[in-house]
Amino acid sequence: MTKLVLTLLLTLACASPAFCDDATTQPPPTDKAADMQSMKDFLEANPDCSEFNDSCSICRVADGQPLCSTPQIACVKKPYQCTARSGK
Repeated sequence: MTKLVLTLLLTLACASPAFCDDATTQPPPTDKAADMQSMKDFLEANPDCSEFNDSCSICRVADGQPLCSTPQIACVKKPYQCTARSGK
């Protein structure tokens, strides 16, 4: 009988979020797309950048317009990084 009561108490204790391991508080999910800088904003902030990427596509600037490759399969988009600067 004691084992049954102890099992019941442990089960009830874990049902309370204060006692469960998986009830850790996590920050609310953020919209990563909102955090990412737009390509237009990136190019305006980096006017001398001639090649850049976001870990999904490789882009180059030709005649003031970005030309980008098709995104890789299952890529994780990251903020744009300039990989080459023009010598203007």
